[in-house]
Amino acid sequence: MNTELIEKAKLKIPMVPMLINAVSRRVRQLNAGMRPYVKPIDANEPNVDIALREIGEGKLTVEIGFFNPPRAQSANRA
Repeated sequence: MNTELIEKAKLKIPMVPMLINAVSRRVRQLNAGMRPYVKPIDANEPNVDIALREIGEGKLTVEIGFFNPPRAQSANRA
């Protein structure tokens, strides 16, 4: 894992736990056969580095969503 790639990715996703989640999810996708959004430097480049480069180059982003659970319906409706 390249520390320069980590620092570039941290500029795009400064919250480290979110960065870790994004990288791990993307590595799983790459391991499952999805095509990378950036051209690999060589055939032996680790998927972690590919995921970090995707984030650092802005090819992959994350969104923060908020979950709003449905309201409980009262038994006495009018």
